[in-house]
Amino acid sequence: MIANQWVLPALLLIPLIGVLVIPIFPSQARWVALITLLVEFVVSLFLWMQFNVADNAGWQFAVSTPWIPTWGITFSLGIDGVALVMVLLTTFIMPLAILGSWTAIKDKTPQYYALMLVLTTGMLGVFVSLDLFLFYLMWEIMLVPMYFIIGIWGGERRIYASIKFFIYTFLGSLLMLVAILYLGFHAWQHSTMTEMFRAASPPDFSFDNITAVVTAASPQTLSVTAARWLFAAFFLAFAIKVPMFPFHTWLPDAHVEAPTAGSVILAGLMLKMGTFGFIRLAMPLFPAAALDPTIRGVILGLAVVGIIYGALVALVQPDFKKLVAYSSVSHLGFVMLGLFALTLQSVQGAILVMINHGISTGALFLLVGFIYERKHSRLISAYGGIARVVPLFAAALTFVSLSSIGLPGLNGFVGEFLVLLGSFRTEPWLVLIATTGVIFAAAYMLWAIQRILFNPLDKPENAKLTDLNWREIGTLVPLVIVIIWLGVYPAPVLRRTEASANRLVTVVTRGAAKSSAGPRGAIFGGGGRGMGTIRRGVGATR
Repeated sequence: MIANQWVLPALLLIPLIGVLVIPIFPSQARWVALITLLVEFVVSLFLWMQFNVADNAGWQFAVSTPWIPTWGITFSLGIDGVALVMVLLTTFIMPLAILGSWTAIKDKTPQYYALMLVLTTGMLGVFVSLDLFLFYLMWEIMLVPMYFIIGIWGGERRIYASIKFFIYTFLGSLLMLVAILYLGFHAWQHSTMTEMFRAASPPDFSFDNITAVVTAASPQTLSVTAARWLFAAFFLAFAIKVPMFPFHTWLPDAHVEAPTAGSVILAGLMLKMGTFGFIRLAMPLFPAAALDPTIRGVILGLAVVGIIYGALVALVQPDFKKLVAYSSVSHLGFVMLGLFALTLQSVQGAILVMINHGISTGALFLLVGFIYERKHSRLISAYGGIARVVPLFAAALTFVSLSSIGLPGLNGFVGEFLVLLGSFRTEPWLVLIATTGVIFAAAYMLWAIQRILFNPLDKPENAKLTDLNWREIGTLVPLVIVIIWLGVYPAPVLRRTEASANRLVTVVTRGAAKSSAGPRGAIFGGGGRGMGTIRRGVGATR
């Protein structure tokens, strides 16, 4: 794998090169951004083709180099199966988001597309970082471009929405930073080095170092109280980003006021970083807290409440874009249910829901943006019967809506089915309640498309609407292909994520068992098999 260590740094660097090219060709900024992100997608396909499924439990394409040695911060990158599919989802969605902005963005276009490229680097950095400090840096980098994208190119209430989005996310991430610093210095203080050597050495914020030191022996572990407070800090940062009920109130405003591409990226990619954070950090680092009966019960309860609440609120929305936004609260509730049910089937289902939600909801926001450019209204009541006028749009909206509600044969069905099937083994009553969310999803989505597409055409001005053009069709075709592929044959994704999902289940359950058996409780489980293997592949041939 030494020969492949260029791939992850290249994925972070290519968008930044595009940012430097845009000022040279400002009038062609959208072409520069599109070509840059298409190159990014092609490079990311190399990860998919070269990923070693048989060695999926380790870190692949790993690279590590000192970055800020005084503070023990390294530039460490690597992926497992979960990170792989998140990277591919990002590089797949971003060029389509650029195409969705092609005619919608008319002012300050060089700045807009430069911010889109910086945002790409930040999001990919979150998925591939193997150093806690680097993870936090990338987490904050992606916040700034989206703040400006909403605040400058958004709707009438864009300033309010962008500030609300920034404050919610930033406050949560500040608590995560405090927890990261605590973990790093705790690991340094309780390392097995001699006092003299430790005094001359900086802390080490890499995942494996913190894991190895804290799990080395009982006196070096965190107390149960400290582990719970640290888990709470990570939980809040990630729950806001998901967003879980009741931390979701920033989402509808941000979605409604963001430009089309901003909504696509928020729903398709940025929300997944919250659930990815639980998979990568919160649950493996603090298994005793994650599986504490009270804490786990509260999280599972909030997940199910989010499923039902998001669906019911979506059912009464007059604004179609806000309806899709609230549907995200419901769909991401299934992800949290699957993760904390903690069976192999439910975790793999949760990962599939993350992918499928990004595809289907991203396509829905693109379609909302396309019709908004023609009608300049997102109100469901402003349409009615337009299937007669725009049949291609009607076919695309119906198809994507069916995928969103989980029609068998399309992508949405497989993930939710696995979540419900796997969660039923540990949480049967919660699954019975959550299943009603599927029914509500069909209700709000089918009722919406009936009112938009198939009611009587009672507004004469709608008879002049134009159907999808070739650019818009070309933007939707890749999404349609993936929707069918993941619905009919999700096996390639399941194979690449199976070992990573199994590792999560093993690490968390073993860590919680060790904690209950020990006098003070180890917060990390699995010895050298879990997050402690993170550098096993660094600089080594895999």
